Amino acid sequence: MLTRILNKLQGPTRALSVFLTIVFVTPAIAQQLGVPQSGVVTLSSERLFSDSAFGQRVLREIEAEGVLLGQENERIVAELSQEEKNLTNKRATMTTDEFRPLADAFDKKVQSHREGQRAKLDALARRSEEARQTFFELVQPVLIDLLRDSGASIIIERSSVFLSSDRTDITDAAIARIDAVIGDGSSIENEASE
Repeated sequence: MLTRILNKLQGPTRALSVFLTIVFVTPAIAQQLGVPQSGVVTLSSERLFSDSAFGQRVLREIEAEGVLLGQENERIVAELSQEEKNLTNKRATMTTDEFRPLADAFDKKVQSHREGQRAKLDALARRSEEARQTFFELVQPVLIDLLRDSGASIIIERSSVFLSSDRTDITDAAIARIDAVIGDGSSIENEASE
């Protein structure tokens, strides 16, 4: 019907009608998609990751690994404490020359365990950062589609904005779309590792 009406209109009237149709219909379509219509939209990248199924899975896995690492560290500390106590008891029955190699070996063992635990903790932190990088690479096409659907020309990090309306925040819409497209990301990570 709209096409028939536009075909009947001529010249400036037709151009004005097309313009008004674009101006008023595009925001309505964007609103139907659950996306605000604005030239600039905001997004919380921290919430995008932590509230997405992908981010929640990664955070759960890292927390679980952190707990295991903490338990392992407690076990090592208890073993080293017992060994130190035994070494202290031996000290009374040994000469300095006999005791020094045992004390040096114990110090090396403590240092080795400390470095090993620090390396595991660093690896866990790297895994977290790599997961975030992977996530933002995977979601870029989704965010581009969301940007296009909103009619915006730019997405700004919400924490960098001094003042804005909550209506320009697309974080919730982005999380919903990302969860629909990549879910928790475990299948994507499994494919990448094969």
